[in-house]
Amino acid sequence: MDMTGERRIPAPRQRVWEALNDPEVLRACIPGCETMEFTGENQLKATASLKIGPISAKFGGKVTLSEIDPPNGYTITGEGAGGVAGFAKGGAKVALLEARVAEVALQRTQLEDLIQSLSRSRDENLLIDVEAAVRVALQQTAITGSAEPLVAALKQSGERLERHQEPRLEGVRRAVVRDLDRIKAVSVTDISSLAIKLDEAIRMVDDLTLLANAEPRPDFAAKTAATSKSTSSVPVGRSASSSGGVSALAALPGKAGEWWNSATGRIWTEVKSLVRVTRIDNPDAMLLAPEQSFFVRENLKLRLLNARLALLSRQFDTAQSDMLNAQAAVDRYFDRSSKRTAIVTDLIRQVAGQARQVGIPRPDDTLAALTAAGAGR
Repeated sequence: MDMTGERRIPAPRQRVWEALNDPEVLRACIPGCETMEFTGENQLKATASLKIGPISAKFGGKVTLSEIDPPNGYTITGEGAGGVAGFAKGGAKVALLEARVAEVALQRTQLEDLIQSLSRSRDENLLIDVEAAVRVALQQTAITGSAEPLVAALKQSGERLERHQEPRLEGVRRAVVRDLDRIKAVSVTDISSLAIKLDEAIRMVDDLTLLANAEPRPDFAAKTAATSKSTSSVPVGRSASSSGGVSALAALPGKAGEWWNSATGRIWTEVKSLVRVTRIDNPDAMLLAPEQSFFVRENLKLRLLNARLALLSRQFDTAQSDMLNAQAAVDRYFDRSSKRTAIVTDLIRQVAGQARQVGIPRPDDTLAALTAAGAGR
């Protein structure tokens, strides 16, 4: 009769080997064994009491250890006589194997992870790439305040999913299209164009006309030029013929009157150019000293530069405050009837009207669809 089996002993293999070569341990391991002692090298003498059915007998015999391979195992055989019960003979092959359960389990887990990473399908790689691209673009959008990185990432992801043509990923593609349409529908502030407008306004500050500088109005200057062109000198001289002299003497009073009118007109024009009648809403603007004009212009430039820096750093409240102060300075110290002043005022108003904080929608549908597709739902 052949029997096989195994036992797990929570002890080092060397200690188990020493126990298997100890007669007392062997006696305790063999059922019914009463004595066990060495009689020679690898030879032992043993007695055992056994009951076979209704017959009880006491066997005496010898035990032999062979095929010894320390500490891996050996073969143990025994034979003996039991009187009326007859003879008994048997043997066993003992092998000791060191069990490294924790180490084997760890190696198995690492091997499974490696196999799983190597056997990922093309769909899983595509989902990972799309999710990474969308999350990086979302971070860039949060830093720059522009929707262009997110729009470009979603558009590229949609094109890749469309080329892939996998039914399992169709839900992801539709989510990408929805998020892309939702982000495009939001009117995002174009910071670069607003910065260009502020640069143009800063460049024109040096050419603006201050209220304290008395300059003739355009209509008055044109009227003065027309009067000067129409005025001609009246020559007085003798005629070569007697008939011409008589006619010249007859026309002399009329020409003298015309010359007098012309002279008095020019004098009155010069007098009027010395006097300027305008409406003054801010008296201190007219009392501005020439050396203070430089600081007024520089202060206006600094206000506009601060507004530009606030726009680039997405601080729209600060930019609005600076542009409001700059507009107040233009209205207070500069001639609003001037064309350049009107252009600068219009540029400042355009920037103030467009510099608004706009929240860019998150691609939540796309991220949720990617998570669901990655989980296999």
